[in-house]
Formats: sequence, structure tokens, C-alpha cells
Amino acid sequence: MLNDRKETFRQLALYSQAGMSFVFSILIGFGMGWILDHKVFAGKTAPWLTFIFFGFGVAAGFKGLWDMARKIEDE
Repeated sequence: MLNDRKETFRQLALYSQAGMSFVFSILIGFGMGWILDHKVFAGKTAPWLTFIFFGFGVAAGFKGLWDMARKIEDE
């Protein structure tokens, strides 16, 4: 009984980590692009760097999910 509960919490932590890392990578990419657009280049490049870094964040999020899925599959 204790091992089942422990395994359930381990899986819950693993899946919540995957979701949070996906969301945070997108937010960090968007934030970096927005800061570059509005603070560094004073809006001259807006909204292009925001879109580009948002895309990088999405790509990083999916890469993280891919790595997490492979880790879970190996176990």
C-alpha cells in the first residue's frame, strides 16, 4: 500500500514537472522577446523579436516534453 502511494506521488510530481516546464519555457521565451523589443531596441523591432523568441520558447517546451517522455519510457 505504501509503495503504491509513493509511486502515485512520484508520477504526479513527474507529470506536473513536465507541464510546468512547458509553460515556463514559453513564458521565458516570450518575456525575453518582449524585453528585447521594448526595452533594448525601444520598440523598433516590435513585435518581431517577441514572436521569434515565443517560437523558441515553444520549441524548448516541446523539446523538454520529448526528453521527459523518453525518460519515462526508459523507466
